Amino acid sequence: MIHGVTITPLKRIPDDRGSILHILKASEPGFATFGEVYCSTIYPGVIKGWHLHQRMTLNYVVIRGTIKFVLYDARTDAPTHGQVQELCMGDRNYVRVTVPPGVWNGFQGLGAEEAFVINVTDLPHDPAEIQRADPFTPQIPYSWQLKHR
Repeated sequence: MIHGVTITPLKRIPDDRGSILHILKASEPGFATFGEVYCSTIYPGVIKGWHLHQRMTLNYVVIRGTIKFVLYDARTDAPTHGQVQELCMGDRNYVRVTVPPGVWNGFQGLGAEEAFVINVTDLPHDPAEIQRADPFTPQIPYSWQLKHR
C-alpha cells in the first residue's frame, strides 16, 4: 500500500426501484474540501495515464464497469517511494481510492463494457499543477500487460 493512499469500501443500497451508490460525504475523515466532480469514461483495453497532481487530492470511484487502477509513488520523502500499487475497482469491488498529491496514477478499462469513473477533487482543475507521462514511459516501472493469474 502506498503511503497516504486510502481504499474505502463503499455502500450500494439496492431496492426494487434501483440503487444508491455512495461516493463521498463531507463528514468522512478523509474529506478536506470540495474542488470539483467529474465523470470520465474509458473503453475496454484503453489506458489513461500517467498523470500526477502536485497539489490536488483525488477520490476515484467506478460506478459502472471495471478498471485496473495503478499508482506509482514518486515522492522522494515518502516511505513508499518507488513502489507500485494496483487494484481492480468497479462492479465487483466498489471502493473509493483517495490519491494524495505527488503520486502518479492511471487506469485501464477492463471487461467488455465502457467504465464510468467519478473523481471528486479538493481543488478545481488547474493545468499548471498537473504532470502527464506516456503510459509506457520507462520512468515508471510498470507494465500494462494483462496478467493471467
